[in-house]
Amino acid sequence: MKPPPYLVRRLVVAPALIGLAILAVIALPVWLIGLAFASRFVPGRWRALRVGWFAFVYLMLEALMLPILLFTWIISGFGWKLRSPEFVALHYRLAGWWLRRVMGSGRRTFHVRMERDGGDDLRVSDGRPLLVFSRHAGPGDSFLLVDAVLNMFGRAPRIVLKDMLQIDPCVDVLLGRVPTRFVPSSGRAGDVVVDAIGELAAGMGAHDALVLFPEGGNFTERRRVRAIEHLDEIGRPELADRARTMRNLLPPKPTGALAAIESAPIADVAFVGHVGLDRLVTLRDLWRGIPMDSEVRTRVWIVRAEDVPTDSERETWLYDRWSVIDSWIDSHRDAEAPTEPS
Repeated sequence: MKPPPYLVRRLVVAPALIGLAILAVIALPVWLIGLAFASRFVPGRWRALRVGWFAFVYLMLEALMLPILLFTWIISGFGWKLRSPEFVALHYRLAGWWLRRVMGSGRRTFHVRMERDGGDDLRVSDGRPLLVFSRHAGPGDSFLLVDAVLNMFGRAPRIVLKDMLQIDPCVDVLLGRVPTRFVPSSGRAGDVVVDAIGELAAGMGAHDALVLFPEGGNFTERRRVRAIEHLDEIGRPELADRARTMRNLLPPKPTGALAAIESAPIADVAFVGHVGLDRLVTLRDLWRGIPMDSEVRTRVWIVRAEDVPTDSERETWLYDRWSVIDSWIDSHRDAEAPTEPS
């Protein structure tokens, strides 16, 4: 599938979203009472009402941001200066404000707590570009990571996204004005993705951070088995054996990560692990898990640019770092496991 054409997204989808937001406000008492009543017949504590309320807040934030983005387009000379450093910085500030509200609403509505489990601080690399390689598992971990990079550590994130996300007007307009690349959601887009990663990494400044998920998708056991079989099929049994030892992660796809390192040789590399969202992968898991009442724990490992190995050793090194994250996840799961059979 492809997103709607540009003019349709701007002249139809965005106005339709604002119209939907107005209707949601007008009908607020009706749908709140309806969802509260429906929640009585749905397992969980006010599950339907929580989901409906979060969707409403998200819709309101989008409807508020779109006129602001239209105003910034006008004052930039109807788009003439949108790519200037001043307007790029302005749009990062707007993105930070929007993400703080979205993530704050999500944490309160679904009872999710964020905790850091020691490790390195991304501020260690102040003055250098940063490559952020994170595991990918659970709902919204990409939002959580970008929020942390932008709002907690003051970095300007650069992201490669699937083009279907352009159906969200705020994501489409806002991220289209900062260094971001939308790549095809379907078909064989490997070369396009790698080229986009290399281009974004090559243009990074001292306060930029390129955010990547080397696994290429959320972890599931089925995907893990398929990835290991693929490594065997392409004649990489040594990597397949390494992947079999990792119980919680998909084997990293090295092409994009190595392209980023090659394009930004002075950048430090941050590896990010997290636990707490990985048991909520599908929409069914997410629905059944609300309210989550969960704690998301994260840990960061920083590798300085001068400690990144040479070309021939980087693939093995990437698997080594992934094994460290896998062991850390195991240690937390073992600590959380019940000591007596339930």
